[in-house]
Amino acid sequence: MPLQYYTLVDPFVVQTLKSVVGKMLIVETTKDTIRGQLQDVQPDHIVLTAGDSTFFVRIQQIVTIMPI
Repeated sequence: MPLQYYTLVDPFVVQTLKSVVGKMLIVETTKDTIRGQLQDVQPDHIVLTAGDSTFFVRIQQIVTIMPI
């Protein structure tokens, strides 16, 4: 039987995040806070770079986002 994947999409959050691609953000998640440059936005996750590290953060885990 083939696997099926489901994810919740918040189109307003995705649209807003796409408007700040390339900008520096502080992203607070349910586990930690990351300060970095937003590289990419997908329906289920974002990609941030902080120094030499790349972070893939699920949008469902984001609590707040603040532009720097």
